Amino acid sequence: MSLLDKAKTLSNRVVEKTVEFSSDEMIADTIIKAVDKQEKVNAILKSRGSNYRISSLNLEMGIPPSVSFGIRRVSEAGVNKEIVKTPLERS
Repeated sequence: MSLLDKAKTLSNRVVEKTVEFSSDEMIADTIIKAVDKQEKVNAILKSRGSNYRISSLNLEMGIPPSVSFGIRRVSEAGVNKEIVKTPLERS
């Protein structure tokens, strides 16, 4: 197999994966898994007496897909104060 044939095969795989990652089912599954992870981690943080919680999720459906979590500090008065922004947030 020539180098050009290998490159064409690789580019076809990328196109297939892009379509696969952007399917509605894949996006829905990713959201469900990310929210489940958020709830589990927040329960652990609360049980350990931490003042921090995962407060937001950002999904990026690229290659590779990524999930970023935003973290907030929970004050004793119950008012949230954002202290960390996810890398996906832009000014």
